[in-house]
Amino acid sequence: MNVTIGINPITWTNDDMPELGGDTPLDVCLAEARLAGFSGIEMGGKFPRDAAVLRPLLDRHGLDLVSGWYSAHLCRRTAAEEGAAVEGHLALLAAMGCQVMVFAEGHGSTDGDPSAPLSRRPILADSQWPQFCARLNEIAKHLRQRGVRLAFHHHMGTVVQTEAEVDRLMAETTDDVGLLLDTGHLVFAGGDPVAVARRHAGRIVHVHCKDVRREVLAEVLAADRSFLRAVLDSVFTVPGDGSIDFPAVLTELRRGGYEGWLVVEAEQDPKKAHPLTYARTGFANLCAAANTAGFTLTLR
Repeated sequence: MNVTIGINPITWTNDDMPELGGDTPLDVCLAEARLAGFSGIEMGGKFPRDAAVLRPLLDRHGLDLVSGWYSAHLCRRTAAEEGAAVEGHLALLAAMGCQVMVFAEGHGSTDGDPSAPLSRRPILADSQWPQFCARLNEIAKHLRQRGVRLAFHHHMGTVVQTEAEVDRLMAETTDDVGLLLDTGHLVFAGGDPVAVARRHAGRIVHVHCKDVRREVLAEVLAADRSFLRAVLDSVFTVPGDGSIDFPAVLTELRRGGYEGWLVVEAEQDPKKAHPLTYARTGFANLCAAANTAGFTLTLR
């Protein structure tokens, strides 16, 4: 099984909190991502959204575009309405040759509100799940027909956050709906990424690899802080610098036949966590974990 190692630009600059690296030029992010060893990078807010401009920019730095985040509102929009809303983003990813779209449900989410405690995140009522999943099935089929898999991102502060909610989503949707396994968000929500990788390996189409500092997580949960406050408190770090057993997670993925990107995504304060240093550490540790799990690494 082959995997390729990518990174998210949030290591350098955080779109939700411009005070974290907002003044870092995009060329610095791209140059250092390549210098650290990565073959690709996910899209951030500073990226040009014209393939004719973006492609030569990434080529100059020797990077592929891995994917890009999309925040949906299927709790209140029909699949047709969502299809119209996502078109520009879908067209760009397809033009750039991306295989997956990072897709999360943003309706009512609290992940971008620094004043919203974790306990205030939205929860879908049992009566809302059938309609939500039916709409998700439709939009996932639409994306797949365009050559891009929907990679549903369970995320803190959203309606799909916990391990049980991930399980329900997988049970009530078709195979068109792929799963993005985010190790850090799952542990933050009290879940077990090894168990989820084992149960849903056949549906996992994308992987975000972030580690968790358990002692910080305990403080965040006890104080019911906001997600963004937890980020500022350094709850996340790169693989191998926290408590998650990445070889165990990746071994389950390899056994399940996973092939694709493994993306380092560890939002931190760049003034506390020097981006290039942590990018290099994350790359080295993730490569080692992938090798231990039996994957073959594909390098650009």
